[in-house]
Amino acid sequence: QVQLVESGGGLVQAGGSLRLSCAASGRTFSRYVMGWFRQAPGKEREFVAGISKSGITTKYGDSVKGRFTISTDNAKNTVYLQMNSLKPEDTAVYYCAADLGRINPGVVSTSSNIYDYWGQGTQVTVSS
Repeated sequence: QVQLVESGGGLVQAGGSLRLSCAASGRTFSRYVMGWFRQAPGKEREFVAGISKSGITTKYGDSVKGRFTISTDNAKNTVYLQMNSLKPEDTAVYYCAADLGRINPGVVSTSSNIYDYWGQGTQVTVSS
């Protein structure tokens, strides 16, 4: 079993920055592919960013490329999402997810169906 707890959400003005954290417990963190997704009201869950077990491979959704950065600290069992140049359309609940590699080991997937464990989410609101 894996437990994921997100933190760092809040209210920020457009153009501002936030850093989300996701603390993992329960199993060896460094074995997972980790991802961030978001879901706005009335919309489907959207892939934001993902990072491989080694931290070498990262992948981003088109809407956040160049503005968001995903990183990990395996010693702290934590994955981060640095969000810069925030826009009102970034407003959503942000979820952390872990992929144990049952289907595509080591591949950073953009599909939420691939991920096995999810956090409870943290709200990010960007005002204009």
